[in-house]
Amino acid sequence: MTTLTSPSLKYSAFVLIVLYALTFSFSLVSARPATFLQDFKIAWSDSHIKQLDGGRGIQLILDQNSGCGFASRSKYLFGRVSMKIKLVPGDSAGTVTAFYMNSDTDTVRDELDFEFLGNRTGQPYTVQTNVYVHGKGDKEQRVNLWFDPSADFHTYTIFWNHHQAVFSVDGIPIRVYKNNEAKGIPFPKFQPMGVYSTLWEADDWATRGGLEKINWSKSPFYAYYKDFDIEGCAMPGPANCASNPSNWWEGPAYQQLSPVQARQYRWVRMNHMIYDYCTDKSRNPVPPPECRAGI
Repeated sequence: MTTLTSPSLKYSAFVLIVLYALTFSFSLVSARPATFLQDFKIAWSDSHIKQLDGGRGIQLILDQNSGCGFASRSKYLFGRVSMKIKLVPGDSAGTVTAFYMNSDTDTVRDELDFEFLGNRTGQPYTVQTNVYVHGKGDKEQRVNLWFDPSADFHTYTIFWNHHQAVFSVDGIPIRVYKNNEAKGIPFPKFQPMGVYSTLWEADDWATRGGLEKINWSKSPFYAYYKDFDIEGCAMPGPANCASNPSNWWEGPAYQQLSPVQARQYRWVRMNHMIYDYCTDKSRNPVPPPECRAGI
């Protein structure tokens, strides 16, 4: 016997299914950390970090008494971390605002660094990236940003999977470190890394190699953060998460730069790169193996 269902009943059932799906999706979204303290904790000098907008943003403060820093509550093995940051305005020479990932394992640490090097008023802001693999660093590259990063928020992202680590600014890749293990070159894929950020004094090296010192009459110095976003395998967690090829960041589209990203990357390197350890013959008369392999 065939049972007939009226159009109104079918419509009601459809509405219930849609409402259930929306409710479920909203619950997933709301489960994502919405405030600073859900994902992070203050690492040092809590008097110099202020929460803003109900914890959805923070202000970091540097003065003659102290800088400050914060750290993620978990470590992660692969994924994507991004933050919107508005850097120290005006005369920021000698200051460094850092956003980085670190395994915190002493002499064998892995690390992926953004370091924003302050400058005298009117000069470009320089971002230095660095990569440590199994305790070996000294892989600095420097790019002059093509905008004023203190005038507004911009998005800075560290993306990391089994194939590459990519540093991006507003979605534009400025640094790629490829997995060349097949050529005997180490790649950071075994140690989970925490997410860190600091604002501190580094006028012995940060601006023009330390020639430009901090002008403390301009202090306190402020940097602002918002839209904290971490997607990755939190550790400790499911043992098979980091090796799961179904994670979105391991998909084919993320195993190398897209053609558009590759063009953007070439544009940055041709027009805005001011230092590359690979071509610094005073430090590396013979280019390091990862440079020869094509980073």
